[in-house]
Amino acid sequence: MLLRDLKNKNILILGYGVEGQSTMRFLKHVLSRQCTVDIADQKNGPDYLEKQKNYDLVIRSPGIPKSLVTRPSTTATNIFFANTKGITVGITGSKGKSTTASLLHAFLHAGGLPVRLVGNIGNPMLDALIERNTPEDIFVCELSSYQLDDIEYSPHISLILNFFPEHMDYHGGVRNYWDAKKRITAKAAGKDYFVYNPEYSKLTELARRTKARAVPFIAEMPFPEEDIPLIGVHNRGNIRAAATVALLFNISYSAMSDALKKFKPLPHRLESVGIFNGIAFYDDAISTTPESAIAAIRSLPNIGTIFLGGKDRGYDFSALAREIITAHIENIVLFPESGVKIKEALEKTKEKIPNILETLSMKEAVHFAYERTNQGAVCLLSSASPSYSLWKNFEEKGNDFQNCVRMFSQK
Repeated sequence: MLLRDLKNKNILILGYGVEGQSTMRFLKHVLSRQCTVDIADQKNGPDYLEKQKNYDLVIRSPGIPKSLVTRPSTTATNIFFANTKGITVGITGSKGKSTTASLLHAFLHAGGLPVRLVGNIGNPMLDALIERNTPEDIFVCELSSYQLDDIEYSPHISLILNFFPEHMDYHGGVRNYWDAKKRITAKAAGKDYFVYNPEYSKLTELARRTKARAVPFIAEMPFPEEDIPLIGVHNRGNIRAAATVALLFNISYSAMSDALKKFKPLPHRLESVGIFNGIAFYDDAISTTPESAIAAIRSLPNIGTIFLGGKDRGYDFSALAREIITAHIENIVLFPESGVKIKEALEKTKEKIPNILETLSMKEAVHFAYERTNQGAVCLLSSASPSYSLWKNFEEKGNDFQNCVRMFSQK
């Protein structure tokens, strides 16, 4: 929605988290007194949605499903794409978005381009427009399915990393989730690009149908292994994805290589906590699906203990159970709610079940790990489920894990 369409409107910002607060700052900055703005948030009470009836326009925050909006609406994402003057790169996928977006930002910056990292990674897009908005600017935007659910624009370059079930409680099914993801290319034109992972059939089919110029990930890793600071095959894919987009901007492999060597892995993404009492602890609290936990298991040799479980989103854990048995992981910590289903999936393998601790306490879990994990082995937190059953978010869960690891190492 263009700025002129917001003038003289009675506007309600629905949801007042990070993005809602950014939207308020933006409207105050660019429109000043040319519109009336109010807020409605769940913190204001259970009837906050009823407030919509008193307004001309609702600006929906991503955490609120579009089905709950009862008035004409838009989003901060749509306002950003309608009003930015720069080049936009949109990055989405079930996993790996933040790492890939951060890598691409590093690659473009190393090439001397005026690039900014915005979006779901925690840097609100509208804040970036307040700071500067010129045709020379490049915006690398991490886009969640929540943000894409009703997007009316396509980035100049769209990138989809992968696709597997996620956020089923929000979207109500895999089909709706896929419909949200593929909207990133819905408004693409012939001058735009669609960069995709050819290992996923849905993405190759989308590549055949899009009006954008379809570009698969580069097939080979262009950087030597000793220069790669990221663990796991999935991160090799993230690097190839970022390099594919960087090549569209004519960034040299030499510049990319320099940036990669300096790249710091993001917190809670197969993050090495350290070696304590001879045990190597890794924090992969970002893992919210069985597929991401499987990728973590395949990335680390000699896992002795793994922490799993969180909010139950109805996932099938059979493949994860087989992976645990194949990897000979001896000790498992299971948190509610999905821990029950993971245990059932392990039992259905008919194989010898590892030592299992079912607990509500991270302290008890880490104590169990210190007691059971052999020296020289790995203890991995990779939940395969969202953290919300016991923790506010994955950051809180990962920090709890790391604090407990360090606390027990001193005893």
